[in-house]
Amino acid sequence: MTLPRVEILHGPNLNLLGEREPELYGQTSLSELDARLVRDGAALGVEVACAQSNHEGALVDAVQEARHRAAALIVNLGAYTHTSVALRDAVAAVRTHLVVIEVHLTAPSGRESFRRENLFADLVHGRIEGFGPLSYVLALRAASELIRARGDVRDQ
Repeated sequence: MTLPRVEILHGPNLNLLGEREPELYGQTSLSELDARLVRDGAALGVEVACAQSNHEGALVDAVQEARHRAAALIVNLGAYTHTSVALRDAVAAVRTHLVVIEVHLTAPSGRESFRRENLFADLVHGRIEGFGPLSYVLALRAASELIRARGDVRDQ
């Protein structure tokens, strides 16, 4: 049997992790984070696939495509969390097909006022924020548990 798949989608500017504002986002690079998530996923019995894009349309495509090949989708849509109706519509279209968990390295509600608007809050199954890279690890653990609770071990 094929392992359940968890897709992790990093949005704009997350390719700069480890370089961009390390006092906010930490010193872990995106490649280091992705490698940890793949290792942790294997230990949890799930296949992990990670992708990043700075482009809204590419992120919309990735969200839509996840419904065909994944049991769960973990998203950090960065600034698009506060601005993208197109991504909101994509998540709304797939949320009945897979578990969707939102992740943020920081706690947006404690930052600039424009970051307090979250267009995805009512769509995702859960949100983990404010723990730096550990937010992703916790989301992966939650995703694996929710996949098992749903009995979603179908071939992907």
